[in-house]
Amino acid sequence: MLSADFSCLKINSPSESNLAVTVLDQERQVILLTAANSGSGITTCTLSLTNELARTSRGRVLLIDTSLSNGSLSQRVGLAGMQGFLDLVLCEQPPELADCITQPEGLGFDFMPLGRRGLHTERLTAQPLQALFESLSAQYRFVVLDGDAIYSNGDILTLSTQVDGVVLVVRSEETRWEVAQAAAQRLIQADAKLIGSVLNARKYYMPKWVYDRL
Repeated sequence: MLSADFSCLKINSPSESNLAVTVLDQERQVILLTAANSGSGITTCTLSLTNELARTSRGRVLLIDTSLSNGSLSQRVGLAGMQGFLDLVLCEQPPELADCITQPEGLGFDFMPLGRRGLHTERLTAQPLQALFESLSAQYRFVVLDGDAIYSNGDILTLSTQVDGVVLVVRSEETRWEVAQAAAQRLIQADAKLIGSVLNARKYYMPKWVYDRL
């Protein structure tokens, strides 16, 4: 069993993030988070959504790191280079699923690291992804994928077409409206199921309790 240390990460409480409302259809089990730009806070939003779903749903919840970026979640929790997502979808003889999943101490969800990135240069394809997600959907109520930004990783569109829903993260006052709209259009053109967007890092110009009462 893998061991991950999530103690160094800040996971927003449900009162600070209501991302679970984006999962409106209860048939949607596999959810991918992406963004138009790098630095939009995809991982922060992914952690919040996963934690919220684990807190409120009756079944098990799994978080998968699919990000190839530097400083990925797998690197931050000490699991860089361990077996994980890439090994399961790119290896001719993939490892056992149980060997690619950890249960972080003190959290209500399981975690699958990115995998051994240095061993795999192939691009993702639909069939292995479908097989993996079907297997995971039989074991978990929700599977949440921490993805890269749309314009930073060519595999993100392939991923987006194999999940049940995609959430687009938009960073407040940094992501231009035209860029966000173009990213959403690109997902739609790829036949991805865009189910909503999240405004991240919203700035409050009045005390937050005033907004809560509005």
